[in-house]
Amino acid sequence: GLLITFLGVPVLAAGLAGCRGLGALERARARGLLGLDVAAPEPLRMRKRSPMGWMGATLRSGASWRHLLYTVIHFPWAVFAFSVAITLWTTGWTLLTYPLWFWVFPMSGGQDGLQLYGDEGHHVYLDNPFEITVTALVGLLLTLATPWIVRSLTLVDRLLVGGLLGPSKLATRVVELESDRGVVVDTAAADLRRIERDLHDGAQARLVALAMDLGLAKEKLAEDPEAAARMVGEAHGEVKTALQELRDLARGIHPAVLTDRGLDAALSSVASRCTVPVQVEVDLPARPAPAIEGIAYFTVSELLQNISKHARATRATVDVWRIENRLMLQVVDNGVGGADAGAGSGLAGLAGRLDAVDG
Repeated sequence: GLLITFLGVPVLAAGLAGCRGLGALERARARGLLGLDVAAPEPLRMRKRSPMGWMGATLRSGASWRHLLYTVIHFPWAVFAFSVAITLWTTGWTLLTYPLWFWVFPMSGGQDGLQLYGDEGHHVYLDNPFEITVTALVGLLLTLATPWIVRSLTLVDRLLVGGLLGPSKLATRVVELESDRGVVVDTAAADLRRIERDLHDGAQARLVALAMDLGLAKEKLAEDPEAAARMVGEAHGEVKTALQELRDLARGIHPAVLTDRGLDAALSSVASRCTVPVQVEVDLPARPAPAIEGIAYFTVSELLQNISKHARATRATVDVWRIENRLMLQVVDNGVGGADAGAGSGLAGLAGRLDAVDG
């Protein structure tokens, strides 16, 4: 009503802030009584630290309006749930304990039993053993059923608290994407460091040694051709080894067979290098996106390496199939088991890579 004047703006903002405070109490109540742990919504994003900035942030916040909606919806629901719970509990226990009441107060208004109904021409009393027994049984049924009915009523409270008082789906999604982006950046940096280390310690060192050997062979070519030829032959073998290391390094970055022939051929190639027999089954109607193919390939590679190093298995299987818009991947072995994602960085790293593509 005050919005036609400026006074309505701070009043509305204060009301929304009060709703957020009530929401904090409701989340604590749900945590203590329902075992429902709901995270606090995203904080206010104030453009500047001032009363006007606070009012603007409060009015722009979707969480504030969701808290207001919760207070409006929850009030009639709480009244209804309170009325149902109190009525069921009191009626159930009253009927269940009626034999005790009949024993203490055997007469009501000069008549035996308790009057249930009465008018000028009709009177209904509970005054014989059969009626008393039936009344107690009905009370027992109500008393036993009331906890389940009350529990079902609290399901609505759980939905209201979880749906309106927590962070929005958009905010939760933003947090997930920020976390996944950090994982991707860290993984990319780690891969670059690994490639640099492999080049420095492997192919680069071998090529430096090869250049020195060829330099010595060149010096000996005039005075000792046989020794020079022998050194050139050894250098030729070193060249082959360096080329193989470079091929392995390139395969570790992104295998050519995956790009050219797809996931089936690439996984079969990985399985052939495993120390245990691996059966590969790939049932895909079409090739997935390149990013998905790459992550699936490196996931299988890492898991097969784990099998070779740790599982003490005699066989393994790799199954790849598609369900709707999901690529399903399963790697199984008959080894000793006991893998724990929290015990090392291997499985945790795989989980981080999969999370980066909502896997």
